[in-house]
Amino acid sequence: MIKFDRVSKRYPNGKEALRRIQFELPAGQLTFLTGHSGAGKSTLLKLIMMIERPTQGQVFLEGQNLNGLGARHVPFVRRKIGMVHQNHQLLFDRSVFDNVALPLVIAGFARADIGKRVRAALDKVGLLDKEKLNPIMLSGGEQQRVGIARAVVNKPPLLLADEPTGNLDPALSAEIMDLFHDFARVGVAVLIATHDLSLIARYRHRLLTLREGALIHDGEDAPSQVEQDLALYARREDHHGS
Repeated sequence: MIKFDRVSKRYPNGKEALRRIQFELPAGQLTFLTGHSGAGKSTLLKLIMMIERPTQGQVFLEGQNLNGLGARHVPFVRRKIGMVHQNHQLLFDRSVFDNVALPLVIAGFARADIGKRVRAALDKVGLLDKEKLNPIMLSGGEQQRVGIARAVVNKPPLLLADEPTGNLDPALSAEIMDLFHDFARVGVAVLIATHDLSLIARYRHRLLTLREGALIHDGEDAPSQVEQDLALYARREDHHGS
């Protein structure tokens, strides 16, 4: 599904955000991506979304080398990817239905097909009875579920989530994780970037850990080991800054 082959990313200001990253994420697998602030998590997601391009190495999506694609191909690649944000990024002047329908409208789907897909997505996240409401009338957890419905309405094979439970309490976080598990069970590859070590501790999934742009861990080790590593890095940063 996703393959990073010795990928590095250096920004024009000289900052090396990623260094020779190598991993593969198969279909149907839920994986966490973690690391300290500035470790490279956001850059890695941007490379998959083709918001950024690698300085070295190659990124593949479903066997297709993204490096060789021009700007006109970017919208077609992004249709294969659902993106869930921490702050939902909903349009509060549109209804729940219209928010979820937006990717289909942009892609040019027929009106009848849009209605079927939107209602199926809303039913999946338990919000079918809220389709006519404005998102401002929903709770934070419900708004996040609208964002998830919008991300999967196009039935993408890949779902990316950037701190999807960052503003939610543990009970709501569990509900959101249940949805991600459901998508993985039907073959969707799910990559969740998160700082939330308690969330990682609750679910024993594959864990990719970044430090200073390098992939330092890939496996299912005890979360306490990851927490100790990140705490050690934080102490080093405090020491250097003092």
